[in-house]
Amino acid sequence: MSDFTESADPFGLMAAWLLEAEKSEPNDPNAMALATVDEDGLPDVRMVLLKDFDEHGFVFYTNYESAKGREILASRKAAVLFHWKSLRRQVRIRGPVELVTAQEADAYFASRPRHSRLGAWASQQSRPLESRFALEKAVAVVAARYPLGDVPRPPHWSGFRIRPIQIEFWKDGAFRLHDRVVFRRAEPGQGSWERERLYP
Repeated sequence: MSDFTESADPFGLMAAWLLEAEKSEPNDPNAMALATVDEDGLPDVRMVLLKDFDEHGFVFYTNYESAKGREILASRKAAVLFHWKSLRRQVRIRGPVELVTAQEADAYFASRPRHSRLGAWASQQSRPLESRFALEKAVAVVAARYPLGDVPRPPHWSGFRIRPIQIEFWKDGAFRLHDRVVFRRAEPGQGSWERERLYP
């Protein structure tokens, strides 16, 4: 395999690594740890699923009224980490965040299984839940509202796009002598990437 630290295209390298992860990870190769901060600046992290990416950024979907939704809407910044244990690799991405278009969100929502669409309406994500039965009852109420046909996208459910200004690739090396390369640029989508190899 060629030396990934010599790559000039972080998006091409990300695509190649994700493709390899899809072949080797036991489940959810698109899982990424999403880091945000709350109103006090206290970091928060949780796993989400990458649903799309290109040179414009990395897209995931959520309830905008959830903790992560509220935190991102307040700061418009986030970071994510992919860790592929089977490959002993990781990728870190940081940057400002923008909302996806309504058309993008509608198209992705329509592709989800029906029960997932019902759940998006029923779940008051991140808020207190008195019992499992209360959640199942809420799903049943939504299912009765939409017994047949399309389940529309809730107004509070959509997507975010992280527009990277920094992408770092890391590969495990013997005796902790790992390989690391970071790509940086001042503004998302503007100018060429500066590449720099880092000490492990």
